[in-house]
Amino acid sequence: MLFNVVITDSGFANHDPERELLKGHAELKKIDWKDEEELRFKTRDADVLLVQWASISQYVIEGLERCKAIIRYGIGVDNIDLKAAKEKGIRVCNVPDYCINEVADHTIALALAALRQIPAVDTNVRQGDWSIVLPKEVAPFDEMVYGLAGFGRIAQAVAKRALGLGFAVKAYDPFVAPESMRLLHVEPVDRDTLMQQSDILSLHLPLKPDTVHFLNGRSIARMKPNALVVNTSRGGLIDTAALTEAISKRQIWGAALDVFEEEPLPLSHKLMEMPEVVLSSHVAWYSRRSIPLLQRKVAEEALRAISGVPPLHSVIPFS
Repeated sequence: MLFNVVITDSGFANHDPERELLKGHAELKKIDWKDEEELRFKTRDADVLLVQWASISQYVIEGLERCKAIIRYGIGVDNIDLKAAKEKGIRVCNVPDYCINEVADHTIALALAALRQIPAVDTNVRQGDWSIVLPKEVAPFDEMVYGLAGFGRIAQAVAKRALGLGFAVKAYDPFVAPESMRLLHVEPVDRDTLMQQSDILSLHLPLKPDTVHFLNGRSIARMKPNALVVNTSRGGLIDTAALTEAISKRQIWGAALDVFEEEPLPLSHKLMEMPEVVLSSHVAWYSRRSIPLLQRKVAEEALRAISGVPPLHSVIPFS
């Protein structure tokens, strides 16, 4: 008997890597859905769910009749109701060990583009303004602090790049031992110190109830007026309205953002008009290698689930 592996959604051109790995073990089916009711109906007989952006709510999970695992195409699992999955005895897995270098590279690229004001200078050159000084004053990198909120795999890769560029690097992460940071030449600090001392505040936290709006009006008020906010993690880490207001009032220098609370970012949003803000469209994860690697790792986890093998990356601890 073939198991039933259902892909709720994805933006991939095809699912050949998954089909190849699951051949002979499972039937792979991608569904089209419009709402929660239809999603519940079309997933009820799934043995494994493969999910990219679909919201797997308590209602959807309660309708799963025999599901062994929900596997996310990516690192974050904030679109899956973890509590409901645990109560139902369903594993929730992710892929935390792909696109590390891609996101770290993109994070640094955004920070440098903003600090060196590349988009603004490019626009000026194309308009005939051949100024040999930058539009806004900027310190040399070796006089700046690169602050990391979170110190997981990606943040550690960003730290190595920032150190190589001459930044002093400091990090806040209550779940990482200070000595582990020091071994990588990163200074451990508390949250308030990170806010107060960072010239670049780079966000690398998971989105959980206690990290929603990690950066808000109150925390922004503690930051330097020349501070730059960089986010390649999750849009919900930032109170977008508070950030927009802070930049418009020049309470901080600017932002470089790849992720947003609302995606796509509306064309009418004030951030679109701000020259102090560099924007990209949730592309930090992308490279020629990252897509097939992600698909293969998800399929391998699905194969483990239907084979009764313990998962490689389960985000819900089971006894």
